[in-house]
Amino acid sequence: MKIALIHPTGSNWLNGEKDVSSVFNRMAPIGLISLAAYLDREGVEVKVYDFFGIPDETGRLLKVDQIIRWKPDLVGFTSTTSSFLDAYRITEYIKKKNRDQKVIFGGVHISSLGAKSIEQFPLIDYAVIGEGELATMAVLEGKNPATIQGLVYRDNGDVKFSGHRTDLVELDTLPFPAYHMLEGFPKEYKLPLFNSPSGKGATIISSRGCPYICSYCDRSVYGRSFRSNSAEYILTHMVELHKKYGINHFNIYDDLFTLKRKRVEEFCELLAKSPYPLSFNCAARIGHVDRDLLRHLKRGGCWMISLGVESGDQELLNLHKTGVDLNEVKEMVDMIHSEGMHVKGLFIMGLPGETERTIRNTQKYIQEAGFDDMNLAKFAPFPGSPSHATIQEYGEYTEDWNTLNCMNFVFLPRAFKSFREMNRIYGEIVQEFYTSPKAKRRFVYFMVRYPHNLMMILKNLRSMLAAKKQLSPETYQN
Repeated sequence: MKIALIHPTGSNWLNGEKDVSSVFNRMAPIGLISLAAYLDREGVEVKVYDFFGIPDETGRLLKVDQIIRWKPDLVGFTSTTSSFLDAYRITEYIKKKNRDQKVIFGGVHISSLGAKSIEQFPLIDYAVIGEGELATMAVLEGKNPATIQGLVYRDNGDVKFSGHRTDLVELDTLPFPAYHMLEGFPKEYKLPLFNSPSGKGATIISSRGCPYICSYCDRSVYGRSFRSNSAEYILTHMVELHKKYGINHFNIYDDLFTLKRKRVEEFCELLAKSPYPLSFNCAARIGHVDRDLLRHLKRGGCWMISLGVESGDQELLNLHKTGVDLNEVKEMVDMIHSEGMHVKGLFIMGLPGETERTIRNTQKYIQEAGFDDMNLAKFAPFPGSPSHATIQEYGEYTEDWNTLNCMNFVFLPRAFKSFREMNRIYGEIVQEFYTSPKAKRRFVYFMVRYPHNLMMILKNLRSMLAAKKQLSPETYQN
C-alpha cells in the first residue's frame, strides 16, 4: 500500500501581492505528518509533500509528476478553506494524467462541508470528516466504504456519508509526527519573529478540540470534544525532537493548552526536572489560568503565553466570545509579566457588529494592556463557524475561499464604507504597535537578548520591507 500526502500552498497573504508569509512564520503541517506517522506504523509506504515550501507553480507541478510516476494507491490532501481550491487544481492535473488515480481529501474545510465536498467537486473520490487516521487506513485496506465511519464516498453515482466517527483514537497510542518526512525540516520551518528565545524551534500539538463555542471559530473536525496527550507523552515527544534535531524551544499549538490543569502541572514538573534545556510557548484562556498555574508554567520553562482577546471593546467581545472580561485580561498580562514570562495578544478586526468606535477601542486597548507582541487577524467567516450562517445580516459578504485566510478583509460590516477604509485603519493599528517608542525599546531588547531575531530580519529584509509597505496605512489613503 502506498499513499502520497500533500499540503497545498493555497493563499496565505494579501490578495494580488507576492506571498511573503513564510518569511515570518512557517509551521510544519502537524495534522498531515501525524497521519503519515500512523500510516507508516501500520505498514503503508508514505511520502509527504509540503508545497508551501515550493514557491513557484512549475516546481510544484514537477513534484506532482513525481507522485504520478510513483503510482500510489491513494493521493491525500489536507486543506484549509484558502488552500482547498489549490488542492483541487492539483487533483485536476493528476486526473488528467491518470483518471483512475484515487484521491482523498481531509482537513477543516472538508469537514465543514460534509457531503457537499464531493457533490460539488466530482474529481474527489473520498472525503474524511473529522480526524483521519482510522478512516484513511480503512480506505487503503480496501474496506467497504459504507462501513468506514467518517467517510464521504461515491456509490453508483450517488454521494453517501457513513456517519460521524465515534471510535476516536486514544492520542497517547499514536506515534510522534513524522517530521523526518518533511523536506528541509527543521531549517526551513521557523517560529514567528520575536516569539521564541531560540532559533531552533518547532511546533507540536498536544490536544484535539475545544469545549467552547466562539462565533468566528470552526469546530467541524473535533466538535466540542477535548482529548489530550499525557504529560509524559508530551515531554518524550519534545526530548526526541531535541535529540534528533537540536530543537530546544516548542510552540505548543493547542487551542486551549491550560484546559486540564492537572495535566499542565504534571507536565511542567516533569519539564522542570528534565536535564534537557527545553522551553515552550502556549495559549491560555481567562478562567483557565491563575497565578499558581503561572508559577508552574514558569518553572517548567514557559517563555510566552498567548491570550485570545479578540476585541478591546467589551460589548462587541460579548457578542462573539463569552466569559472574557477585558479588565481581567489586563490583570493577567501584568501577572504573566510579574512571573517572568512574555505575553502575546490575539485580536480580530472586522467581526460582525464592528464599527470604527469598537476598533478604535481595540487599538487603545492593545496599546495600554502591555503585550509584548500581538496578532491582529482580519475576520474570516469560515464555512463551519457559527457566524457563517448569519453573516449577511450584518453586512456585505461575497464568498471567495481563496481569500479566507485572515489576511484579507472579505466581510464589510455595515458601519464601514469600503475595504480600503478598513485596511487603512488596520495599517494604523499595526504601525502604531510596532513603531511606538515603547515598542522600539522592546524589540531592540529582543534582538540583543535573542540575536536570532536580528539574523532573521537581516536575512529577509527585502521581503519585510515589502510587507511593511503593503500593510502601511498610506497605501490605502484616499
